[in-house]
Amino acid sequence: MAATEPGGTVITPAVLRDWPLPEIAGNKEARGRAVLVGGSVQNPGAIMLSAEAALRAGAGKAQLVAPEPVAVPIAIEIPEALVQGGPVTAQGDLDASASNHAAEFCPQADATLIGPGLLDPDGAASLVAACVPHVDSVLVLDALALAWATQDPSRLQDFAGRCVISPNLTELSIILGEDEETVEADEAKYVRKLAKATGVVVTSGASTTWIATPDGDLWRGEGGGPGLGVSGSGDVKAGIILGLCARGADPVQAAVWGSYLHGSIGDRLASKYGPYGFLSRELPGEIPQALLEVGR
Repeated sequence: MAATEPGGTVITPAVLRDWPLPEIAGNKEARGRAVLVGGSVQNPGAIMLSAEAALRAGAGKAQLVAPEPVAVPIAIEIPEALVQGGPVTAQGDLDASASNHAAEFCPQADATLIGPGLLDPDGAASLVAACVPHVDSVLVLDALALAWATQDPSRLQDFAGRCVISPNLTELSIILGEDEETVEADEAKYVRKLAKATGVVVTSGASTTWIATPDGDLWRGEGGGPGLGVSGSGDVKAGIILGLCARGADPVQAAVWGSYLHGSIGDRLASKYGPYGFLSRELPGEIPQALLEVGR
């Protein structure tokens, strides 16, 4: 693996080939179990995108906890996954009481993602708080699940060394209590700052993606282009990271590889459709080929 440069190690296929992913085993149990918790009645698509991306990235099994009213449609759309319906809030989000299903699934998981498709920040924070005591392996927090960390970033220290979070620019600013324009002017600095303060891997960015570790290592991803700025794209990226963690990658490796794959897929689709206009539902199907092109 290349040493970190002052501006971050640029993620290239050569860098990744020197840092190979764990071998894929033939048995679905050996390939790892990914658990996903989230969704809402209004937005069931987000958790579906994440689940498919996790499986396409190499996870052997996917288990979802999603709102009861949309659980059957999700199960039909993702027939490879086990889908457990849970109670919903008045706003239509998965309710915190669904943590009883997380208590069933998470202890057997190799990696757990919480957050895709949630719409209410307060409800999301309550759901995460109820679920995380049951997470014994890698935790990935995305989207509104980060509201739990925003309330008290020190909570993440309990997951030091086994967690990836993916705040956008606004979320990064709120968690750190900094002005958004200040953070935008030197996003790499603040991604590093948050990683050091919390003990977890942080990935954030738009046209340039930054990944930082608590030890101060920094990576920079440049691929993807404007086409990835579309609803659901972040859910796919979170799912890729989840799937890589489930198959045995550590959180740092999963975040670095996941960011590269996400950008690479954006470039692939841009060459087919143009710089924008492709849909997030078209991203997961490109993951295996993107992995193959890197040589793993």
